[in-house]
Amino acid sequence: MSSDSSRRPDLSAALSSLQVPEYRMLWWAGVFSFMSVQGQFVLRGLLAWDLTESEGALGLVYLVFGLTMLVTTPFGGVVADRFAKRSVLLWSQGLIFAAAAMMSLVVLTDVVTFWMLLMASMAQGLAFAFYGPARVAMAAELVGREQLGNAITLSLLSMNGTRVFAPALAGFLAGIAFVGIGGAYVLSAVMSFVSLVQIWRLPHRPAADATPRNPLTEIRAGVSYVNSDRRLRRIVVSSFFVIMFGFNYVAFIPALVEGIFDLGDTYVGLVSSAGAIGAVAVSLPLAAKADGPGGQRIMVISGLGFGIGVILLGLAPTIWLSFLVVIGIGGCTTAFQSLSNTLALSTSADDMQGRVQSLMQLSFAGFGIAAAPIGALAEAIGLRPTLVIMGAITAGTTAIFSVLERRDTSSADGVQVAGSSAVPLLK
Repeated sequence: MSSDSSRRPDLSAALSSLQVPEYRMLWWAGVFSFMSVQGQFVLRGLLAWDLTESEGALGLVYLVFGLTMLVTTPFGGVVADRFAKRSVLLWSQGLIFAAAAMMSLVVLTDVVTFWMLLMASMAQGLAFAFYGPARVAMAAELVGREQLGNAITLSLLSMNGTRVFAPALAGFLAGIAFVGIGGAYVLSAVMSFVSLVQIWRLPHRPAADATPRNPLTEIRAGVSYVNSDRRLRRIVVSSFFVIMFGFNYVAFIPALVEGIFDLGDTYVGLVSSAGAIGAVAVSLPLAAKADGPGGQRIMVISGLGFGIGVILLGLAPTIWLSFLVVIGIGGCTTAFQSLSNTLALSTSADDMQGRVQSLMQLSFAGFGIAAAPIGALAEAIGLRPTLVIMGAITAGTTAIFSVLERRDTSSADGVQVAGSSAVPLLK
């Protein structure tokens, strides 16, 4: 009985944000949206490989996604800060639905071409540019700063929980003759539509400040704000490089499974889902601790584990060992994302949170942009050594972040000990 009572407070703390009805509605909208998106993620890779059988083509699909996000995400942050977040979510989720519906139509009618796939990838990149900052900023608005880390972690749980089965389901359906990739896209479109309905049910809250301003000026203000804070700048830059190089392993799972292990679409979905198993496993313990002390330490450990995991993936001799490695990568990725976002947003002003989140989200634009040259590198030297290089860069970036943070902390302590006259210089 004592063990049960000791567990209940932890579970209550882990799920605290879901006790807010409006956030709970937003969370369920995210569940259905990510079910659609995760399925489309796998289907794009499968379709690109089926159409071209080229790692470079796989990289190009994600390059288009990344470039679109790179150009439009800063505007997404401005829009999230200046307009009603429900409206932003409706329009962006509507675009995700339209992309899935279009792909299902062209695949089922057998008129699909590679450029259509690139258009769908571009549409999803545009949608993410506005959806991500608005969703995180709305979550912060609904739960308050005291539960920000918990809300961000649970939002990642809604994404990673769907990754447990959505990619595997997409791969499984794609491998069934009478369903195929077209039928899997239909299911993805249905899930996206359900999310759209859930967002529609959210209460409308007018923007706190809808004063018309030059968006480029607003973007520059956001960049200047981040650049003026050394710690915030370091978090954003480190996150960019970790995600850009580390997370790119997912783009090459079809090439790893089908090209190296000579297995089919079902196994692609299975390995793609493995990361979500690790992500879900760490989500609830992480949610309970995300707003407490020690967050930065956990972030560094998870970033190092992320990089080491990608290295091991490049060395894994069997599909099942690869599956286990990806489980570990998934747990580390979730912890790093959640805590880096929490650290960044917890130190940001309310009217800057959308733009700060948009800069954090640029890491996924970097992921897409890097996919093409990484794909070219994989074709030149092989996929396995390329994965090792990606993991080494990821772990190295995290190590540099940790060293610089320790140096600044030591310097700050030294200044404070030296006397009050030095404090203004520190500031």
